[in-house]
Amino acid sequence: MTNNKIKYGLKNVYYAVATIAADGSATYDTPVAFPGAVSLSLDPQGENTPFYADNIVYWVGVANTGYEGDLEIARVIDNFKTDVLGYQTDNKGVLVEDANANAVHFALLFQFEGDVKATRHVMYNCTATRPGANGSTKEDTVEPETESVTITATTIYNASYDTDIVKAETNETTDTTTYSGWFEAVYTPTRPQQ
Repeated sequence: MTNNKIKYGLKNVYYAVATIAADGSATYDTPVAFPGAVSLSLDPQGENTPFYADNIVYWVGVANTGYEGDLEIARVIDNFKTDVLGYQTDNKGVLVEDANANAVHFALLFQFEGDVKATRHVMYNCTATRPGANGSTKEDTVEPETESVTITATTIYNASYDTDIVKAETNETTDTTTYSGWFEAVYTPTRPQQ
């Protein structure tokens, strides 16, 4: 199989609530579909720190602290509000935003289409901000309004690699079972046998 030459089309966005263990690793609930994805823009976080010696850049320290950016969605679904954003449902079925809710960690799964095959991704340790409350009057035509949440994706400990990891993605060498089951459970990488 050949590599994709291009990518386009965000779809199949899912989230899976994480339970963080004492060692910094995570286990995940079954992924939940998050329909209505419009766009996803996550920028790398961290910086390179050069060290100069002998009149050259002698060494460069690299800090990978994950990604941050926005997920634009048609409408933030109620399940995401209760599972991740800490909203409560009262006895009359009304969603209530809890100002004291703790951040809930989750994995974010999604795919980008490609000219050969869609590439599937997982960000292992995400938190999200609340969407804004905005809207406008209806005019001659109906223009759908979208909502956005800011996603912060940071590192999570992986025992198999004995290091912190941020994300994983499929490629042309990914086996069929892993690829087809990508959205059924959060993929946990394992180090190849040496």
